[in-house]
Amino acid sequence: MATPPARCTASLSTATVLSEAQMSTRSDLEPDQPLPDDGAIPPPADPISRAFRIVGLALAALIAVHAIYVAFVGQYVSPELIRAGALFICAAIVVFTSPLAANLKVTAAPLVVLLWAVDLVLLANLGFACWNFLDKIDDIENLVVSFSDFDQATALLAVLTLLELTRRAFGIVLAGVGLITLLYCLFGQDLPWIFRHSGFSLELTMEIIWFGVQGIFGDPVGIVVLLIFIFIVFGALLEGTGAGNVMIRMALAATAGTRGGPAHSAIIASSIFGMSSGSVVANVVGTGVVTIPLIKRRGFKGSFAGAVEAAASTGGQIMPPVMGAAAFLMVSLAGVPYQTICIAALIPALLYYGNLFVSVGLEARRLGLKPTPRAERLKITADDWLKSLMFFIPIGAIIGTLAAGRSPSMAGFWAVVATIVAGFALNAALRRDPARLLTALAKGGVAGARIMMAVGTIGVLIGVFNLTGLGLKFATQVALLGDQSLFIALLLAAGSCLILGMGMPTLPAYLIIVLVLGLAMKKLGVPDLSIHLFVFYFGVLSAVTPPVALAAVAAAPIADAEPIRTGIDALKLSLVGFIIPFVFIYEPSILLVVVEFDPVAFVWVMARLLFAIWLLSTALIGCEIDRLPLWARAARLAAGFLLIVDYTQLQFAGVALGAVLIATETFAVRRRLAAQQGGGDD
Repeated sequence: MATPPARCTASLSTATVLSEAQMSTRSDLEPDQPLPDDGAIPPPADPISRAFRIVGLALAALIAVHAIYVAFVGQYVSPELIRAGALFICAAIVVFTSPLAANLKVTAAPLVVLLWAVDLVLLANLGFACWNFLDKIDDIENLVVSFSDFDQATALLAVLTLLELTRRAFGIVLAGVGLITLLYCLFGQDLPWIFRHSGFSLELTMEIIWFGVQGIFGDPVGIVVLLIFIFIVFGALLEGTGAGNVMIRMALAATAGTRGGPAHSAIIASSIFGMSSGSVVANVVGTGVVTIPLIKRRGFKGSFAGAVEAAASTGGQIMPPVMGAAAFLMVSLAGVPYQTICIAALIPALLYYGNLFVSVGLEARRLGLKPTPRAERLKITADDWLKSLMFFIPIGAIIGTLAAGRSPSMAGFWAVVATIVAGFALNAALRRDPARLLTALAKGGVAGARIMMAVGTIGVLIGVFNLTGLGLKFATQVALLGDQSLFIALLLAAGSCLILGMGMPTLPAYLIIVLVLGLAMKKLGVPDLSIHLFVFYFGVLSAVTPPVALAAVAAAPIADAEPIRTGIDALKLSLVGFIIPFVFIYEPSILLVVVEFDPVAFVWVMARLLFAIWLLSTALIGCEIDRLPLWARAARLAAGFLLIVDYTQLQFAGVALGAVLIATETFAVRRRLAAQQGGGDD
C-alpha cells in the first residue's frame, strides 16, 4: 500500500488538536465585552492611594473629553497655555494612578504617607513651574527676562519630576536617556570629539529646556495635545465598545481552513486592532490573552506563539490607514499629505504581513499540522457581521473625513463620534452598561497622559540638541560616512534607530529618532518621506529586537515561554521588516508616490521581494515541502539576500540560485515519494 511522503514531522492527530470552534465559543470570545486590560498597576490597597486613584481616573476622563473638544474646535487658547496646562494635568494623572508607593511596592502605612508627601510636593512644584513659565513667557519673547536662583531650582526640579514620571510610565530607558542628556548639557564641556561643547550654565539650560518653546513646551507636546491625544482616546473607546473580540472571532473563522489556524488569525486580528491602538504592548496583551493560548493548543511551541503575537502586534503600527496614529504625526513632521503617507506605507506593510503568513504556514507544515476539519470550524454569525461594523464604521469615518479634505484631528473627532454611536446602536451590552464608556475614556486619558510624559522628556533632548548643536554634529559625521558608502551610513542609522527606540512606545520612539537621525539622513540625499518611513520602521521594530524586545517580553508570560527565546523567534518572523526600509531607499518605486515612478522597476522589485521572502522564510523555518538540510538553508539565505542587493548582476544570480534550490528540493521530494510508493507496492 502506498504511503504519503514524509513531511517535516509526523502529523498531529485530529483528536489531539482542539478545534477553533471548541476553543473559541461565544463565552471565550464574547463580542459584547472589551479586550482585557493592558497590565496597568492594580488598584492599591491603602485608602489614601485608592482615593487619589479615583481623582486621577476622573482627571483622565476629563482630559479625554478635552481631547475630543480640542479635536473639534482646534486650539482655543494660546499654545503656551494649552501645552503647560495639559502637561500639568497629565503629570497629575500619572502621579495619582502610578504613585511612588505603588511603583516601589511599599505597603507600610508610614512609608506610604511619606512617599505620597514626596509625590504631592513634586507635583506642586511642577504646577508652580508651569505657572512660572506662563507668567514669564511674554518677557521671554521680548528678551527682557532674568531668572533667579529660585526660578532655576524650581525649573530643574520640574524637569527631574518629568523624568521620574516618565520612568514610572515607561521604565528606565527613556528617563535615563533624558537624564544623561541633561547632565551632558551641564557638564559636557570636558568630553572628547563631537560631544564637547562650550559649556552652559544652569540658567541658560533651564531657559532653553523649560522657559522656552524649543524644549519641553515645544511643538511635540503641542502635536500630542492637538492631534495625537484624540487618536489615543479613539483607540480606547474602540476597545471599550467590544469591537476587538468580534474581530478576533472573525479572524479565527477566516483562517480556520489554513494550517496555521489561530496563528494566522492572530496576524489578522493584531494587524487590524494594532493599527488603532497606538501601543504595541497594549495590543500584545489585549489580543494575546485570547490568541496565544489558541495558538499553543493548535500545536505550536509557546515561544513561537508569543513571537507570532509580538510580530503581528508590532506590524500593526505600520499598517495604514491609522498606523497607531503615527501617520498623523508624520503629516505634521514631514509636511506630507496623509493620503500620500498611507499609499506609500501600504505595499511595505502588506509585504511584512505576507512574510508573517508564509512563515506561520511553513512552521505549521514543519510540525505536521493540518487544517481544522470543516465541520469543526468556527462559524461567523449574522450578529458577528453586524457587530464588526463597530470597527469598520469608525475607520471609514477617518478615511472619509480625510478624503473630504478635513484635518487629521477632525478625522479623529468623527471617528470618536462614530465609535460611540455604532457602539450604542450595535452592542446591547453597552446600552445596558454605558458606564463602560467612562471607563474607556479614563483608560484613554491615562494612556495619553503617559505618552505626554514621554514626549515631555523628548523635549529635554530637543532643547539640549538645539543648545549644544550635537544633532548637527552627528548629522555631519553620518554624511561624511555616507560620502564613502551610503549602505554603511544606513546601517549605522538603522542600528541607532533600534537602540534609540528600545524600551519606548511607538510615538516617542519615532519622535526621538527623527530628532537625532532625520537631519543626518537628509544630508545623505534621501527624500523626506523615505527618511521618515525608514526611521519609523526601525523605531517600531525595536519592539521585537532583543535584548529589550518589549513586545516579546509582554507576550512571553502569556505564552509561558522564555522572553529571550520569544524575542529571537519574533526577530526571525519580522526579518523582512528589517530589509524593507533599505529597499525603499534604493528602490523608491515600492512607495508608489515618488515623482519618477517607474512601473517596470516596481514590477521587478516586487518580484524579487516576493521571491526573497519565500527563500528567507523557508531558510529561517527550515522547511519547504520537507525539512531542509543546513546547507540548503544557508544557500537560501544567501540567495534571498542576493535578490535585494543593489547590483543587477547579483540580483540575477540570486534568482538563478533560488530557482536551482527550489527545483532541487522539489525533485528530491519526488524521488522520496517514488521510492516510498515503490516500497509500498512491494
